[in-house]
Amino acid sequence: MQKTFYLTTTLPYVNSDPHMGFALEIVQADALCRYKKLQGFDVIFNTGTDEHGLKIYQEALKQKKDPQAYCNEYAKKFDRLKSGLNLSYTNFVRTTDDYHVKAAQEFWKRCYKNGDIYKQNYKIRYCVGCELEKTDSELVDGRCPLHPKQEIQTYQEENYFFKFSKYQKNLLELYENNPSFVMPSFRLNEIKEFVSKGLQDFSVSRLKKKMPWGVDVPGDREHVMYVWFDALINYISTIGWPTDEKRFNQFWPGTQVAGKDNLRQQSAMWQAMLMSACLKNSKQIFIHGFITSEGKKMSKSLGNVTNPFELAKQYGIDAVRYYLLKEVPPFEDGDLSHKRMKEVYNSDLANELGNLVLRITTLAETDGLSFQPISNYQFNNLTIKQSESFQFNIILENIWKEIKTLNRKTDEFAPWKKSKPERQQFLLSSLESIQSIAFQLLPFLPQTADTIQKATQGKIKKIPPLFPKI
Repeated sequence: MQKTFYLTTTLPYVNSDPHMGFALEIVQADALCRYKKLQGFDVIFNTGTDEHGLKIYQEALKQKKDPQAYCNEYAKKFDRLKSGLNLSYTNFVRTTDDYHVKAAQEFWKRCYKNGDIYKQNYKIRYCVGCELEKTDSELVDGRCPLHPKQEIQTYQEENYFFKFSKYQKNLLELYENNPSFVMPSFRLNEIKEFVSKGLQDFSVSRLKKKMPWGVDVPGDREHVMYVWFDALINYISTIGWPTDEKRFNQFWPGTQVAGKDNLRQQSAMWQAMLMSACLKNSKQIFIHGFITSEGKKMSKSLGNVTNPFELAKQYGIDAVRYYLLKEVPPFEDGDLSHKRMKEVYNSDLANELGNLVLRITTLAETDGLSFQPISNYQFNNLTIKQSESFQFNIILENIWKEIKTLNRKTDEFAPWKKSKPERQQFLLSSLESIQSIAFQLLPFLPQTADTIQKATQGKIKKIPPLFPKI
């Protein structure tokens, strides 16, 4: 039976255009999924759009659009990332999809049947930006630190609640028994500390007359589901739950990728919900940092928001992928600047990789060489382990060591000065090395790697500059 692998990103809200933070997340996810596919796994790679909640409803009203029409427009923008960043995802789930709505309602019923959903009056302070309740200790000067320009809203109404507090012990046991459940380890310690302090039940519904844009609560049409409760269920609705149990059991539990602002929702709230519905917990959760712009948080007000489509148009898709995977630490905040982007592009991609391939293929074409790769290329065990822990920056550093070594050997050997037999022996050996390098680059620079592989077998022809210098 073929091995299976399932990975999902979070679902971005459709209240704004795709941004670099999500581009980082989905490119990281894509690299790991490509690794798994090259290792022979049957891969499901899920992403999509989160389309319910107050934030989206308000934005649609502001633009004088029907909420569904608004969501349709923005979902297309996010689905364009597939071609815009050369992504390999297999599933694109929308939380307004009929199958997802039905799955969310079935999930609700199971949690309700297990006594974990109840109704009561309550008063909360709520950040629309986060779509989360906030305690006084989480606020700075009465505002959410992640959305300081938005007023904290106060609600007092009758809602349904999920018994989050019931699962404190179960969650702590989950973390204790799975020391790599959340990566990196300092994020696991962070969520452990949060859960250890005690959990408060959270609201899982909103009154429909106040906020109609959501999934209807089963058996109570006066309420719609709270956006986080509904949205998290996409991770299983997209792989067939609850209608296709065979497919679901083939691929679940899965691996998740999320930003550090999603730690609580993914590694605590969602895991407690799965326990309540009597389903297996996630396999592993990777938490990445934020992308800053020249050391500052990206924001519209500062005018430093970078559009991933525009960046790819300026530098090329593979150059953007390379920067995100090589220059941004997998678990810490990373910086994006055009100055550094140009430096990396010219030094690593144009001078080292591009120049190497150009020199070798030019000499091979001049000599009329033909070449057929003799190796069945595979990833070594260390590289596989590094990919499974999102250490893409280290893998790329090691690949570039090989590129630099071959460039140095070419300079030192100077094949253009050697006799034809000596030169051709060197070139054939170099073509074999380049084929190996191209295979290793497939998860990171898929278009470039494919171009190199095709051009360095059979009758060799000079490859035009892969990355024209900027």
